[in-house]
Amino acid sequence: MSNIFLVLDELDNWPADFPSQGVISFDTYLAEHPVKGQKKTRIINLCATDRYLSRGYYCSLLAEARGHKVIPAVNTLNDLASEALYLMQLNDLLKDLQRQEPALKAAGELRFKVYFGHTDNPALGALARRLFERFACPVLEVVLQWQQQWQISSIAASSFAELEADEHGAFLAALEQFTQSLWRSPRQRKTSRWDMAILVNPEEALPPSDAAALKRLERAARKVGIRPEFIQPADYARLGEFDALFIRETTEIAHHTYHFSRKAQIEGLVVIDDPTSILRCCNKVFLQDAFSYNGVPTPRTRIVSSADEAALDALEEQFGYPLVLKIPNGSFSVGVKKAENRAQLDSVLRGMLDTSALVIAQEYLFTEYDWRIGVLNNRPLYACRYFMAKNHWQIYKHGEGRVGSGGFETLPTYEVPKAVLAAALKAAKIIGDGLYGIDLKQQGSKVYVIEVNDNPSLEHGVEDAFLGDELYMQIMSEFARRLEKRGR
Repeated sequence: MSNIFLVLDELDNWPADFPSQGVISFDTYLAEHPVKGQKKTRIINLCATDRYLSRGYYCSLLAEARGHKVIPAVNTLNDLASEALYLMQLNDLLKDLQRQEPALKAAGELRFKVYFGHTDNPALGALARRLFERFACPVLEVVLQWQQQWQISSIAASSFAELEADEHGAFLAALEQFTQSLWRSPRQRKTSRWDMAILVNPEEALPPSDAAALKRLERAARKVGIRPEFIQPADYARLGEFDALFIRETTEIAHHTYHFSRKAQIEGLVVIDDPTSILRCCNKVFLQDAFSYNGVPTPRTRIVSSADEAALDALEEQFGYPLVLKIPNGSFSVGVKKAENRAQLDSVLRGMLDTSALVIAQEYLFTEYDWRIGVLNNRPLYACRYFMAKNHWQIYKHGEGRVGSGGFETLPTYEVPKAVLAAALKAAKIIGDGLYGIDLKQQGSKVYVIEVNDNPSLEHGVEDAFLGDELYMQIMSEFARRLEKRGR
Protein backbone atom coordinates (compact mmCIF):
# COMPACT_ATOMS: atom_id res chain seq x y z
CA MET A 1 0.00 0.00 0.00
CA SER A 2 1.34 3.42 -0.92
CA ASN A 3 2.07 6.20 1.58
CA ILE A 4 0.33 9.31 0.24
CA PHE A 5 1.33 12.78 1.43
CA LEU A 6 -0.25 16.11 0.55
CA VAL A 7 2.39 18.85 0.70
CA LEU A 8 1.39 22.50 1.29
CA ASP A 9 3.43 25.69 1.50
CA GLU A 10 2.04 26.20 5.02
CA LEU A 11 -0.19 23.97 7.11
CA ASP A 12 -2.30 27.05 7.96
CA ASN A 13 -3.62 26.89 4.38
CA TRP A 14 -5.45 23.64 5.12
CA PRO A 15 -9.02 24.13 6.49
CA ALA A 16 -9.43 22.98 10.08
CA ASP A 17 -12.54 20.93 9.26
CA PHE A 18 -10.76 18.96 6.49
CA PRO A 19 -9.27 15.49 7.15
CA SER A 20 -5.60 15.98 7.98
CA GLN A 21 -4.18 12.48 7.52
CA GLY A 22 -1.04 12.67 5.39
CA VAL A 23 -1.07 16.49 5.15
CA ILE A 24 2.39 17.98 5.73
CA SER A 25 4.18 21.27 5.07
CA PHE A 26 6.95 21.77 2.55
CA ASP A 27 9.43 22.31 5.40
CA THR A 28 8.46 18.95 6.91
CA TYR A 29 8.87 17.20 3.57
CA LEU A 30 12.23 18.87 3.05
CA ALA A 31 13.56 17.93 6.50
CA GLU A 32 12.00 14.58 7.34
CA HIS A 33 11.68 12.67 4.07
CA PRO A 34 12.49 10.18 2.71
CA VAL A 35 11.75 8.01 5.74
CA LYS A 36 14.05 4.99 6.00
CA GLY A 37 12.25 1.78 5.06
CA GLN A 38 9.18 3.60 3.75
CA LYS A 39 8.34 2.37 0.26
CA LYS A 40 6.08 3.55 -2.55
CA THR A 41 5.70 7.10 -1.30
CA ARG A 42 3.45 9.26 -3.44
CA ILE A 43 3.39 13.04 -3.20
CA ILE A 44 0.51 15.34 -4.13
CA ASN A 45 2.17 18.73 -4.41
CA LEU A 46 -0.34 21.46 -3.48
CA CYS A 47 2.28 24.23 -3.12
CA ALA A 48 2.44 27.28 -5.35
CA THR A 49 4.33 26.41 -8.52
CA ASP A 50 3.90 29.67 -10.43
CA ARG A 51 7.62 30.47 -10.34
CA TYR A 52 10.67 28.53 -11.45
CA LEU A 53 12.59 27.38 -8.33
CA SER A 54 9.63 28.18 -6.07
CA ARG A 55 8.83 25.88 -3.14
CA GLY A 56 6.32 24.07 -5.29
CA TYR A 57 8.89 23.53 -8.02
CA TYR A 58 11.41 22.20 -5.50
CA CYS A 59 8.78 19.93 -3.96
CA SER A 60 8.29 18.10 -7.25
CA LEU A 61 12.01 18.17 -8.02
CA LEU A 62 12.94 16.67 -4.64
CA ALA A 63 10.20 14.05 -4.91
CA GLU A 64 11.61 12.82 -8.21
CA ALA A 65 15.15 12.84 -6.82
CA ARG A 66 13.96 10.75 -3.85
CA GLY A 67 12.21 8.21 -6.06
CA HIS A 68 8.74 9.33 -4.95
CA LYS A 69 5.85 9.40 -7.42
CA VAL A 70 4.70 13.01 -7.59
CA ILE A 71 1.92 15.04 -9.13
CA PRO A 72 2.64 17.38 -10.81
CA ALA A 73 5.90 16.10 -12.29
CA VAL A 74 8.70 18.57 -13.02
CA ASN A 75 8.27 18.06 -16.76
CA THR A 76 4.62 19.04 -16.42
CA LEU A 77 5.53 22.22 -14.54
CA ASN A 78 8.12 23.11 -17.17
CA ASP A 79 5.59 22.54 -19.96
CA LEU A 80 2.99 24.74 -18.28
CA ALA A 81 5.55 27.48 -17.67
CA SER A 82 6.07 27.88 -21.42
CA GLU A 83 3.14 28.89 -23.61
CA ALA A 84 4.96 27.56 -26.66
CA LEU A 85 5.38 24.13 -25.03
CA TYR A 86 1.84 23.67 -23.77
CA LEU A 87 0.12 25.07 -26.87
CA MET A 88 1.90 22.43 -28.97
CA GLN A 89 0.10 19.77 -26.94
CA LEU A 90 -3.41 21.21 -27.20
CA ASN A 91 -4.19 20.81 -30.89
CA ASP A 92 -6.19 17.60 -30.47
CA LEU A 93 -7.97 18.45 -27.21
CA LEU A 94 -10.74 20.75 -28.37
CA LYS A 95 -12.72 18.39 -30.63
CA ASP A 96 -15.17 17.44 -27.87
CA LEU A 97 -15.51 21.07 -26.86
CA GLN A 98 -16.51 22.27 -30.34
CA ARG A 99 -19.45 19.86 -30.30
CA GLN A 100 -20.61 21.44 -27.02
CA GLU A 101 -20.84 25.04 -28.33
CA PRO A 102 -24.65 25.32 -28.00
CA ALA A 103 -24.50 24.01 -24.43
CA LEU A 104 -21.85 26.53 -23.39
CA LYS A 105 -23.30 29.72 -24.86
CA ALA A 106 -20.60 31.85 -23.28
CA ALA A 107 -19.67 35.23 -24.69
CA GLY A 108 -16.04 35.90 -25.38
CA GLU A 109 -14.30 34.20 -22.47
CA LEU A 110 -14.82 31.27 -20.13
CA ARG A 111 -12.74 30.52 -17.02
CA PHE A 112 -12.91 27.30 -15.03
CA LYS A 113 -10.85 25.10 -12.71
CA VAL A 114 -10.04 21.41 -13.12
CA TYR A 115 -9.63 19.36 -9.93
CA PHE A 116 -7.86 16.04 -10.64
CA GLY A 117 -9.63 15.84 -14.02
CA HIS A 118 -13.05 17.00 -12.76
CA THR A 119 -14.90 20.28 -13.20
CA ASP A 120 -18.32 21.62 -12.22
CA ASN A 121 -19.57 22.29 -15.78
CA PRO A 122 -20.84 19.02 -17.37
CA ALA A 123 -20.23 20.43 -20.87
CA LEU A 124 -16.53 20.71 -20.01
CA GLY A 125 -16.16 17.26 -18.41
CA ALA A 126 -14.50 15.55 -21.37
CA LEU A 127 -12.09 18.45 -21.88
CA ALA A 128 -11.23 18.49 -18.14
CA ARG A 129 -10.35 14.79 -18.18
CA ARG A 130 -8.18 15.14 -21.26
CA LEU A 131 -6.38 18.20 -19.88
CA PHE A 132 -5.59 16.31 -16.69
CA GLU A 133 -4.30 13.34 -18.67
CA ARG A 134 -1.98 15.66 -20.58
CA PHE A 135 -1.02 17.97 -17.69
CA ALA A 136 -1.47 15.99 -14.47
CA CYS A 137 -1.83 18.68 -11.78
CA PRO A 138 -4.09 18.72 -8.72
CA VAL A 139 -5.60 22.05 -9.81
CA LEU A 140 -5.53 23.55 -13.29
CA GLU A 141 -6.90 27.00 -14.11
CA VAL A 142 -8.07 27.19 -17.71
CA VAL A 143 -9.16 30.15 -19.82
CA LEU A 144 -11.12 29.61 -23.05
CA GLN A 145 -11.73 32.32 -25.63
CA TRP A 146 -14.22 32.36 -28.48
CA GLN A 147 -12.58 33.21 -31.82
CA GLN A 148 -15.01 31.76 -34.36
CA GLN A 149 -14.55 28.60 -32.32
CA TRP A 150 -13.35 27.86 -28.77
CA GLN A 151 -9.61 28.15 -28.20
CA ILE A 152 -7.56 27.54 -25.04
CA SER A 153 -6.12 30.93 -24.21
CA SER A 154 -4.13 29.81 -21.18
CA ILE A 155 -3.67 26.91 -18.81
CA ALA A 156 -1.78 27.06 -15.51
CA ALA A 157 -1.16 25.04 -12.38
CA SER A 158 -2.81 26.51 -9.29
CA SER A 159 -2.03 25.92 -5.62
CA PHE A 160 -4.53 24.93 -2.94
CA ALA A 161 -3.98 28.27 -1.18
CA GLU A 162 -5.35 30.09 -4.24
CA LEU A 163 -8.74 28.36 -4.04
CA GLU A 164 -11.75 30.23 -2.70
CA ALA A 165 -13.63 28.74 0.26
CA ASP A 166 -16.60 27.79 -1.94
CA GLU A 167 -14.23 25.73 -4.16
CA HIS A 168 -12.96 23.53 -1.34
CA GLY A 169 -15.82 21.06 -1.52
CA ALA A 170 -15.31 20.27 -5.22
CA PHE A 171 -11.57 19.95 -4.64
CA LEU A 172 -11.96 17.53 -1.73
CA ALA A 173 -14.48 15.37 -3.61
CA ALA A 174 -12.11 15.08 -6.58
CA LEU A 175 -9.14 14.41 -4.28
CA GLU A 176 -10.95 11.57 -2.53
CA GLN A 177 -11.85 9.99 -5.86
CA PHE A 178 -8.33 10.39 -7.21
CA THR A 179 -6.67 8.79 -4.20
CA GLN A 180 -9.25 5.99 -4.08
CA SER A 181 -10.80 6.87 -0.75
CA LEU A 182 -7.59 8.07 0.91
CA TRP A 183 -9.37 9.03 4.14
CA ARG A 184 -11.14 5.69 4.63
CA SER A 185 -9.47 2.54 5.93
CA PRO A 186 -8.56 0.30 2.98
CA ARG A 187 -9.64 -3.31 2.84
CA GLN A 188 -7.02 -5.75 4.00
CA ARG A 189 -5.48 -7.68 1.16
CA LYS A 190 -2.56 -9.96 0.58
CA THR A 191 0.67 -8.00 0.43
CA SER A 192 2.31 -7.98 -3.01
CA ARG A 193 5.76 -6.79 -3.94
CA TRP A 194 4.63 -4.97 -7.07
CA ASP A 195 1.54 -3.41 -8.64
CA MET A 196 0.72 -4.02 -12.31
CA ALA A 197 -1.73 -2.19 -14.55
CA ILE A 198 -3.25 -4.34 -17.31
CA LEU A 199 -4.68 -2.04 -20.00
CA VAL A 200 -7.89 -3.36 -21.57
CA ASN A 201 -10.69 -1.73 -23.54
CA PRO A 202 -14.18 -3.24 -23.15
CA GLU A 203 -15.28 -1.41 -26.31
CA GLU A 204 -12.71 -3.12 -28.54
CA ALA A 205 -14.26 -5.43 -31.14
CA LEU A 206 -11.22 -7.73 -31.52
CA PRO A 207 -9.24 -7.57 -28.26
CA PRO A 208 -5.95 -9.49 -28.09
CA SER A 209 -7.09 -11.41 -24.98
CA ASP A 210 -10.52 -12.76 -24.08
CA ALA A 211 -12.00 -12.65 -20.58
CA ALA A 212 -10.87 -16.18 -19.74
CA ALA A 213 -7.26 -15.42 -20.70
CA LEU A 214 -7.31 -12.17 -18.70
CA LYS A 215 -8.50 -14.09 -15.66
CA ARG A 216 -5.57 -16.49 -16.01
CA LEU A 217 -3.11 -13.63 -16.43
CA GLU A 218 -4.49 -12.09 -13.23
CA ARG A 219 -4.10 -15.38 -11.34
CA ALA A 220 -0.55 -15.93 -12.62
CA ALA A 221 0.46 -12.39 -11.62
CA ARG A 222 -0.60 -12.94 -8.02
CA LYS A 223 1.40 -16.17 -7.84
CA VAL A 224 4.65 -14.32 -8.62
CA GLY A 225 4.04 -11.47 -6.16
CA ILE A 226 2.35 -8.98 -8.50
CA ARG A 227 -0.97 -7.33 -7.67
CA PRO A 228 -2.74 -6.81 -11.01
CA GLU A 229 -5.42 -4.22 -11.70
CA PHE A 230 -7.32 -3.90 -14.97
CA ILE A 231 -7.34 -0.30 -16.17
CA GLN A 232 -9.02 1.38 -19.13
CA PRO A 233 -8.12 4.28 -21.46
CA ALA A 234 -9.58 6.83 -19.00
CA ASP A 235 -6.99 5.80 -16.38
CA TYR A 236 -4.01 7.42 -18.12
CA ALA A 237 -3.28 9.77 -15.21
CA ARG A 238 -3.05 6.82 -12.78
CA LEU A 239 -0.04 5.14 -14.39
CA GLY A 240 2.29 6.52 -11.73
CA GLU A 241 0.57 4.30 -9.15
CA PHE A 242 2.00 1.12 -10.70
CA ASP A 243 5.32 -0.68 -11.14
CA ALA A 244 4.47 -2.39 -14.42
CA LEU A 245 2.14 -2.01 -17.41
CA PHE A 246 0.90 -4.88 -19.57
CA ILE A 247 -1.01 -3.67 -22.64
CA ARG A 248 -3.83 -6.01 -23.64
CA GLU A 249 -5.46 -3.68 -26.16
CA THR A 250 -4.56 -3.55 -29.85
CA THR A 251 -1.79 -1.00 -30.23
CA GLU A 252 -1.39 1.82 -32.71
CA ILE A 253 1.08 4.69 -32.94
CA ALA A 254 -1.27 7.70 -33.10
CA HIS A 255 -3.34 6.19 -30.29
CA HIS A 256 -3.71 6.18 -26.52
CA THR A 257 -2.02 2.76 -26.31
CA TYR A 258 1.26 4.29 -27.49
CA HIS A 259 0.81 7.24 -25.09
CA PHE A 260 0.30 4.78 -22.21
CA SER A 261 3.41 2.86 -23.20
CA ARG A 262 5.59 5.95 -23.57
CA LYS A 263 4.40 7.48 -20.29
CA ALA A 264 5.02 4.17 -18.49
CA GLN A 265 8.54 4.01 -19.89
CA ILE A 266 9.31 7.59 -18.86
CA GLU A 267 8.05 6.91 -15.33
CA GLY A 268 10.27 3.85 -14.99
CA LEU A 269 7.62 1.12 -15.21
CA VAL A 270 8.37 -2.29 -16.67
CA VAL A 271 6.18 -2.23 -19.79
CA ILE A 272 5.06 -4.68 -22.46
CA ASP A 273 4.44 -3.53 -25.19
CA ASP A 274 7.27 -1.03 -24.93
CA PRO A 275 7.02 2.08 -27.16
CA THR A 276 9.94 1.08 -29.40
CA SER A 277 8.31 -2.25 -30.17
CA ILE A 278 5.02 -0.51 -30.96
CA LEU A 279 6.74 1.96 -33.30
CA ARG A 280 8.56 -0.81 -35.13
CA CYS A 281 5.80 -3.40 -35.35
CA CYS A 282 2.93 -1.05 -36.17
CA ASN A 283 4.54 0.01 -39.45
CA LYS A 284 5.08 -2.67 -42.07
CA VAL A 285 7.39 -0.35 -44.04
CA PHE A 286 9.86 -0.43 -41.14
CA LEU A 287 9.50 -4.20 -40.81
CA GLN A 288 10.13 -4.90 -44.48
CA ASP A 289 13.13 -2.59 -44.61
CA ALA A 290 14.59 -4.05 -41.40
CA PHE A 291 13.99 -7.62 -42.59
CA SER A 292 15.71 -6.90 -45.88
CA TYR A 293 18.70 -5.24 -44.21
CA ASN A 294 19.14 -8.06 -41.69
CA GLY A 295 18.63 -10.98 -44.04
CA VAL A 296 15.28 -12.18 -42.67
CA PRO A 297 13.54 -14.30 -45.34
CA THR A 298 10.39 -12.57 -46.65
CA PRO A 299 8.18 -12.76 -49.76
CA ARG A 300 9.28 -10.61 -52.68
CA THR A 301 8.30 -7.08 -51.66
CA ARG A 302 8.19 -3.60 -53.14
CA ILE A 303 7.37 -0.31 -51.41
CA VAL A 304 5.15 1.80 -53.65
CA SER A 305 4.48 5.55 -53.53
CA SER A 306 2.61 6.10 -56.79
CA ALA A 307 -0.28 4.59 -58.76
CA ASP A 308 0.68 6.02 -62.15
CA GLU A 309 0.98 3.85 -65.24
CA ALA A 310 4.73 3.32 -64.81
CA ALA A 311 4.24 2.10 -61.23
CA LEU A 312 1.48 -0.32 -62.31
CA ASP A 313 3.66 -1.62 -65.14
CA ALA A 314 6.55 -2.23 -62.73
CA LEU A 315 4.31 -4.13 -60.28
CA GLU A 316 2.87 -6.31 -63.03
CA GLU A 317 6.35 -7.10 -64.31
CA GLN A 318 7.76 -7.95 -60.87
CA PHE A 319 4.83 -9.88 -59.38
CA GLY A 320 2.24 -10.79 -61.99
CA TYR A 321 -1.22 -11.65 -60.63
CA PRO A 322 -2.49 -12.06 -58.03
CA LEU A 323 -0.43 -9.80 -55.78
CA VAL A 324 -1.02 -8.49 -52.27
CA LEU A 325 -1.24 -4.81 -51.24
CA LYS A 326 -0.93 -3.67 -47.61
CA ILE A 327 -1.27 -0.37 -45.81
CA PRO A 328 1.63 -0.01 -43.34
CA ASN A 329 -0.41 0.07 -40.11
CA GLY A 330 -3.13 -2.57 -40.57
CA SER A 331 -3.86 -5.41 -38.14
CA PHE A 332 -6.09 -8.51 -38.03
CA SER A 333 -6.02 -8.63 -41.88
CA VAL A 334 -7.52 -5.11 -42.08
CA GLY A 335 -5.84 -3.06 -44.80
CA VAL A 336 -4.61 -6.12 -46.71
CA LYS A 337 -6.07 -6.60 -50.20
CA LYS A 338 -5.45 -8.95 -53.11
CA ALA A 339 -5.43 -7.63 -56.68
CA GLU A 340 -6.35 -10.16 -59.39
CA ASN A 341 -5.97 -7.88 -62.41
CA ARG A 342 -4.86 -4.40 -63.48
CA ALA A 343 -8.20 -2.76 -62.80
CA GLN A 344 -8.20 -4.05 -59.21
CA LEU A 345 -4.56 -3.11 -58.77
CA ASP A 346 -5.23 0.46 -59.93
CA SER A 347 -8.35 0.86 -57.75
CA VAL A 348 -6.95 -0.70 -54.56
CA LEU A 349 -3.57 1.03 -54.80
CA ARG A 350 -5.10 4.46 -55.37
CA GLY A 351 -7.45 3.97 -52.43
CA MET A 352 -4.60 2.99 -50.11
CA LEU A 353 -2.39 5.88 -51.24
CA ASP A 354 -5.18 8.26 -50.27
CA THR A 355 -4.56 7.32 -46.62
CA SER A 356 -0.86 6.44 -46.64
CA ALA A 357 2.10 7.92 -48.53
CA LEU A 358 3.58 4.43 -48.93
CA VAL A 359 1.98 1.06 -49.68
CA ILE A 360 3.56 -2.37 -49.56
CA ALA A 361 3.20 -4.66 -52.57
CA GLN A 362 4.08 -8.30 -52.05
CA GLU A 363 4.01 -11.55 -53.97
CA TYR A 364 1.02 -13.77 -53.23
CA LEU A 365 1.97 -17.01 -51.52
CA PHE A 366 -0.84 -19.53 -51.12
CA THR A 367 -0.71 -21.65 -47.97
CA GLU A 368 -3.45 -23.49 -46.11
CA TYR A 369 -2.26 -21.95 -42.85
CA ASP A 370 0.10 -19.36 -41.37
CA TRP A 371 2.52 -20.11 -38.58
CA ARG A 372 2.36 -17.90 -35.48
CA ILE A 373 5.34 -18.26 -33.16
CA GLY A 374 5.02 -16.51 -29.82
CA VAL A 375 8.35 -15.15 -28.57
CA LEU A 376 9.11 -13.65 -25.16
CA ASN A 377 12.52 -12.14 -24.40
CA ASN A 378 13.92 -13.79 -27.55
CA ARG A 379 12.80 -17.28 -26.48
CA PRO A 380 9.98 -19.27 -28.12
CA LEU A 381 6.85 -19.34 -25.97
CA TYR A 382 4.12 -21.02 -28.05
CA ALA A 383 3.40 -22.15 -31.60
CA CYS A 384 0.14 -22.13 -33.55
CA ARG A 385 -0.99 -22.86 -37.05
CA TYR A 386 -3.84 -20.53 -38.03
CA PHE A 387 -5.86 -21.84 -40.98
CA MET A 388 -7.45 -19.61 -43.60
CA ALA A 389 -11.09 -18.57 -43.17
CA LYS A 390 -13.56 -20.61 -45.17
CA ASN A 391 -13.65 -19.61 -48.86
CA HIS A 392 -11.09 -16.88 -48.18
CA TRP A 393 -7.35 -16.36 -48.66
CA GLN A 394 -6.72 -14.82 -45.20
CA ILE A 395 -7.06 -16.00 -41.60
CA TYR A 396 -9.63 -13.26 -40.90
CA LYS A 397 -12.53 -12.47 -43.21
CA HIS A 398 -14.10 -9.03 -42.68
CA GLY A 399 -17.49 -8.15 -44.06
CA GLU A 400 -21.21 -7.61 -43.46
CA GLY A 401 -20.65 -6.39 -39.91
CA ARG A 402 -18.90 -9.54 -38.73
CA VAL A 403 -15.44 -11.09 -38.69
CA GLY A 404 -14.89 -14.73 -39.55
CA SER A 405 -11.74 -16.75 -39.02
CA GLY A 406 -10.37 -20.19 -39.75
CA GLY A 407 -9.41 -22.96 -37.37
CA PHE A 408 -6.16 -23.40 -35.49
CA GLU A 409 -3.75 -25.99 -34.17
CA THR A 410 -1.49 -25.37 -31.17
CA LEU A 411 1.61 -27.49 -30.70
CA PRO A 412 4.81 -27.53 -28.63
CA THR A 413 7.61 -25.37 -29.95
CA TYR A 414 9.92 -28.41 -30.19
CA GLU A 415 7.68 -29.80 -32.93
CA VAL A 416 8.02 -26.66 -35.06
CA PRO A 417 10.31 -27.05 -38.11
CA LYS A 418 13.75 -25.66 -37.31
CA ALA A 419 13.68 -23.25 -40.26
CA VAL A 420 10.38 -21.74 -39.04
CA LEU A 421 11.65 -21.31 -35.49
CA ALA A 422 14.99 -19.85 -36.60
CA ALA A 423 13.32 -17.28 -38.89
CA ALA A 424 10.88 -16.28 -36.15
CA LEU A 425 13.63 -15.71 -33.58
CA LYS A 426 15.75 -13.77 -36.06
CA ALA A 427 12.82 -11.46 -36.84
CA ALA A 428 11.95 -10.96 -33.16
CA LYS A 429 15.50 -10.00 -32.26
CA ILE A 430 15.32 -7.07 -34.69
CA ILE A 431 12.39 -5.62 -32.74
CA GLY A 432 13.57 -6.07 -29.14
CA ASP A 433 13.07 -8.32 -26.14
CA GLY A 434 9.32 -8.01 -25.60
CA LEU A 435 6.36 -10.32 -26.22
CA TYR A 436 5.84 -10.80 -29.96
CA GLY A 437 3.82 -12.93 -32.34
CA ILE A 438 5.73 -13.69 -35.53
CA ASP A 439 3.62 -14.62 -38.58
CA LEU A 440 5.28 -16.86 -41.16
CA LYS A 441 4.39 -18.84 -44.27
CA GLN A 442 5.99 -22.12 -45.26
CA GLN A 443 6.13 -23.57 -48.76
CA GLY A 444 8.07 -26.83 -48.76
CA SER A 445 11.50 -26.14 -47.32
CA LYS A 446 11.19 -22.38 -47.77
CA VAL A 447 10.03 -20.11 -44.94
CA TYR A 448 8.93 -16.48 -45.20
CA VAL A 449 8.37 -14.01 -42.37
CA ILE A 450 5.24 -11.94 -43.00
CA GLU A 451 5.28 -9.63 -39.97
CA VAL A 452 5.98 -9.26 -36.25
CA ASN A 453 3.09 -8.34 -33.96
CA ASP A 454 3.98 -6.45 -30.78
CA ASN A 455 0.59 -7.22 -29.22
CA PRO A 456 -0.08 -10.88 -30.08
CA SER A 457 -3.29 -12.71 -29.32
CA LEU A 458 -3.44 -14.62 -26.04
CA GLU A 459 -6.80 -16.38 -25.97
CA HIS A 460 -7.86 -19.20 -23.70
CA GLY A 461 -8.14 -22.45 -25.61
CA VAL A 462 -6.03 -21.18 -28.53
CA GLU A 463 -2.50 -19.96 -27.77
CA ASP A 464 -2.59 -21.70 -24.38
CA ALA A 465 -3.99 -25.00 -25.72
CA PHE A 466 -0.67 -26.83 -25.20
CA LEU A 467 0.94 -25.01 -22.24
CA GLY A 468 -2.27 -24.22 -20.37
CA ASP A 469 -1.74 -21.96 -17.34
CA GLU A 470 2.03 -22.28 -17.75
CA LEU A 471 1.80 -19.84 -20.68
CA TYR A 472 0.55 -17.09 -18.36
CA MET A 473 3.01 -18.05 -15.62
CA GLN A 474 5.93 -17.63 -18.03
CA ILE A 475 4.74 -14.16 -19.03
CA MET A 476 4.25 -12.99 -15.45
CA SER A 477 7.52 -14.59 -14.35
CA GLU A 478 9.27 -12.48 -16.98
CA PHE A 479 7.61 -9.36 -15.57
CA ALA A 480 8.77 -10.39 -12.07
CA ARG A 481 12.31 -10.98 -13.35
CA ARG A 482 12.43 -7.51 -14.90
CA LEU A 483 10.97 -5.90 -11.80
CA GLU A 484 13.53 -7.68 -9.64
CA LYS A 485 16.31 -6.53 -11.96
CA ARG A 486 15.01 -2.98 -11.79
CA GLY A 487 15.55 -3.11 -8.05
CA ARG A 488 12.30 -1.56 -6.77
